[in-house]
Formats: sequence, C-alpha cells, structure tokens
Amino acid sequence: MTFLICVAALAFLMFVAYRGFSVILFAPIAALGAVLLTHPADVLPIYSGLFMDKMVGFVKLYFPVFMLGAIFGKMIELSGFARSIVTSVIHLLGARRAMLCIVLVGGVLTYGGVSLFVVVFAVYPFAAEMFRQSDIPKRLIPGTIALGAFTFTMDSLPGTPQIQNIIPTTFFKTDSLAAPVLGTVGGLYVLVVGVIYLTWRVHAARLANEGYGSGHINEPETPADTKLANPIIAISPLFVVGIANLLLTKFWLPEFYGATSSVALTPEAHPIVQQVGSFIGIWSVEVALLLGILSVVALAWKEVAGKFAEASKSAIGGSLLASMNTASEYGFGSVIAALPGFLVIKDALTAIPNPLINEAITVTTLAGVTGSASGGLSIALAAMADHFIEAANAAGIPLEVLHRVAAMASGGMDTLPHNGAVITLLAVTGLTHVQSYKDIFAITCIKTSAVFVVIAVYYLTGLV
Repeated sequence: MTFLICVAALAFLMFVAYRGFSVILFAPIAALGAVLLTHPADVLPIYSGLFMDKMVGFVKLYFPVFMLGAIFGKMIELSGFARSIVTSVIHLLGARRAMLCIVLVGGVLTYGGVSLFVVVFAVYPFAAEMFRQSDIPKRLIPGTIALGAFTFTMDSLPGTPQIQNIIPTTFFKTDSLAAPVLGTVGGLYVLVVGVIYLTWRVHAARLANEGYGSGHINEPETPADTKLANPIIAISPLFVVGIANLLLTKFWLPEFYGATSSVALTPEAHPIVQQVGSFIGIWSVEVALLLGILSVVALAWKEVAGKFAEASKSAIGGSLLASMNTASEYGFGSVIAALPGFLVIKDALTAIPNPLINEAITVTTLAGVTGSASGGLSIALAAMADHFIEAANAAGIPLEVLHRVAAMASGGMDTLPHNGAVITLLAVTGLTHVQSYKDIFAITCIKTSAVFVVIAVYYLTGLV
C-alpha cells in the first residue's frame, strides 16, 4: 500500500504538470498528501523540517547559476550576438543545410552558457525562415531545435555550464569537466545519430511532396536587414565562459583556496569554514558566467546599456521561476524518498547489479516522471548518491564516470510530453504535440541510448 501511495504521488505531480499547473504549488501538495496517507500526524513537521529544508538548500546552492545563466543569455540576445552567430553559421554552411545549421547554432549557444529556453526564442525565427526557403515541413523544427539545445551540449560535452552538468558536482565532489572522453563520445553519438534521423525525416517528407505547409500560427516576421556584429566578436563571450570555467576549475580556485577555506571577518567572529572541493564546480561556473556577462557589456555597451534594467528584471524573474520549480521538485523528491513506500522502489532499483546501469535507469526514470532533467537528477542523487558512490568504489569506478552518466541520464527521458522545455518549444513554434512530438520523442530515445553507449565504451576501454 505504501508503494502505491508513492506511485500515486508521482503520477499526480506528472498529471498536474502535464495539465500546465504550477509545480511550485502542487509539489508540496503531492508530497504532503503522501505523508497524510502514511503518517497523518507528521504532515506539518515534514513540511517545515524536510520539504522546505531541502527546497531552500537547493536554492542556496544553485540559484546563482540559474540567475547568472539567464542574465548572460539575455545579454547575448539583446546585444544581437545570438543573431550574428546564427546568421554566420547559415552563411558558412549554406541554407541548403538548414537542419544542420539550426542544430549547430543551438549547440553553440547552449554550450556557451545560454539558457536552452533563450535558445528556443533566439533560434526559432531563423529556423522558420530557413525551413520555409528550403521547403522543409515546419513540423520538424521542434525536433531540430531540441537536438541542438536539449541534448549533447546540455549535459554530455565536458565543461558545459548548464545546470544538469553542475548538480552532480556537489554530490560526487567532481567538476563540470568530469569524464571528458566519455562525455565527448556521448555527445558525438547523439549529434551524429540525431542528424541522421532528422535527415531521414526530411528525405521522407520530400518523397511525399510535403513542403513547409501553410496556415501555421506564430509565424515570425522576416527580420529587417540590420547591421550585425562581427561574428568573432559575437562568439567571444561564449569562449570567455568556456575558457574561464576551465581555468577556474582546474587551476585558479584550487590554488587560491586549497582544500579548505576558513574566513573570520572580525577577530570575535566564528570562522566560516567551507570544504572547497564541494563548491569548485559551482563557483567556477558562477564566476565564468559573470565574466561572460561583463564581456558582453564591454563589447556591446550601446546595444545593452539602455535596456539592461528591464532585461535583467525579466531574466531574474525567469530564473526565479525556473529555480523554484526545480527546488520544489527536489523538496518533493526528498519527502517521497523518506517514506516507507520508497524503500520498495529503492530496493527494486538497487537490485540492478551494475552501478552505472543502476544509476542511469534511476536518474532517467525520475527525470521522466517529474518531467525535469534537473528535478529528476536532484531527486535521484539526494536519495541514492551514497549508494551509487559505495557501489562505484567497490567496483573501482571513478566518481567522474558517475557524474557523467548521471548528467547524461537526466537529459534522457526528461523530455516527455509534460516537460516544461517541450511545452515552451511547441508554444513558441506554434505547433502541437500531435504535429511534432514524435520527432522530439525520437531525439529523446537517441539521447537515452547514448548513456548506455557511454557505459559500454567505459567498460570496453577504461577511458574516462
């Protein structure tokens, strides 16, 4: 019975998310409803002592990453750098390779630190124009953008500053560059197989004489001809973020702070002690994104100066919503993980003998249920990170491999129909689940299979 209560709570949260209700409101309702059915007298203590404690702890750790990432993305958008990058890639590869252009542009922007939600808004007008000129069905745009923005540069390639690659650092004491070889192999697998799939879909549509189509909604206007920034200048803030993240992670911060930081601002104050290894990954990304923002401001002062106040408010508002959504899911998962019924789920998952396959299935399952890569990843690691670490140590598996497998698995089955990014993508493009979700789901399956490809590569070669 307790197992069914846990499943019902998960199903309820998935249902309300699919129906478009706020997870911030319904995550505590779902969690406390499960507590009410198992330990009625403990609802209020669990709410204050567990749900809110875990929720606030998540915000404390990760909100700066959400906020700085959103502001950086907004600056890239306002400065016109995003448009310059898109246009340059189109000129480089040619409009005939419309699908590949959009995939690569999405990948460049996401890997450079731009929020995947911002990428959707930035890339869609160009995707629509290129698909129209190439007479490719509009219904294939969401799958194309999803491949570029939601997959290999979100959590596979080492060093990506997206939150899915940052969360494991606090559990495994790793950094964003963990398992660079495996991450690169997984990223290339997703890119190549995904492009092959989309190319096949374009070819099939042409054989059926299906063109771009007519009567679409949310069609972007063809942008007016304006002077674009030099593409080298436009892409340089992305390099600033990537290079700064690498140097901060591997050299500057470890050398500056050492293993432990102890700070007392006054002689009478108790020292504030931090284990630096647990925060290197987060601090590095935060400082790198801040440097990226400053570089955009320096390079495009005219374009962003007058709009910064309103733009930053919008970006911070969006980052608050995104972080609170994920934090609520984290609090929900922490409550569910504490219930007796979860022991049945945990025992079933831990019964999988291989630690990497165990971790991959656990993370991608919870990401799918919650409809959130970061939410499912947080829930899984909060509940089972110690078990994963113990099993990996027993098998001689480096924690870097655990990091990469967990990050990639989070971006596997998370893009089910109720996923917030999927809903946003379809809304922006003016398409429906019926028209376009088939291709998004195919990309989801390819991304999920990549995790097991990476695991196989590790066991066959020992490469990390």
